[in-house]
Amino acid sequence: MAPLRQALRVVALVVVVLAAPLCLLGGRRWWFRAVLKAVGAKLRIIGEAEKHGGVLVVGNHTSWMDIVAVNAVQPARALAKGEVRDWPVIGALAKRAGTVFVDRAKLSALPATVEELAGVLRGGAAVSVFPEGTTWCGRESGHYKPAAFQAAIDAGVPVRPLALRFVVGGKPTTATAFLGEETFLAALQRTVALRGLEIEVHVLPLIDSGGQTRRSLAVRAEESVRTVAEDRDRAASGCTPHWS
Repeated sequence: MAPLRQALRVVALVVVVLAAPLCLLGGRRWWFRAVLKAVGAKLRIIGEAEKHGGVLVVGNHTSWMDIVAVNAVQPARALAKGEVRDWPVIGALAKRAGTVFVDRAKLSALPATVEELAGVLRGGAAVSVFPEGTTWCGRESGHYKPAAFQAAIDAGVPVRPLALRFVVGGKPTTATAFLGEETFLAALQRTVALRGLEIEVHVLPLIDSGGQTRRSLAVRAEESVRTVAEDRDRAASGCTPHWS
């Protein structure tokens, strides 16, 4: 993408963020979709998130845009590390989404955070969590940590897995990944330079938390999301999955 077009995308993003109070009059989902449009990303939703009360929304984590894509499909309060609060642009997005921040350096604070999430879920709101605990490049992924799933059990609400894929020209891309010590601005610059970026959000069936442990919920959600990636890889390679 030409430098001028990249700059215009950054300006458009800043305008959307600054105009958040006005934009939110159209609804939170509309605003987050405006953020994606500003950076040149097309949203493709596969499946349907039927209306539900409290629900724990979980998904794979590769990019700073994950939280934006999730809210563009199903507005939800998020759980994020405390450092996100101070990030340029994305910190404002997180605050607007009603994010619950956690200090990952203080494990003693985790039970209180889980209880806070459970309270939000009992109140009928959706809460989004990325259980891998950190971002991955997209080609690899991490195991889902079970702690946040306890909030769904305590609140008696289901889990909604979402599988996110970032695609350019019909092929998965790692260009949007946000890893290691990289700054947010570096990741943003690489993202706005992409032409034809498409974000696929696969909305997967609800998982009932009744009779589950937090570990079993984490495993089921992780397997559900991984299956989408494996099926898409088979399709891209020309392989046809065999169902017994």
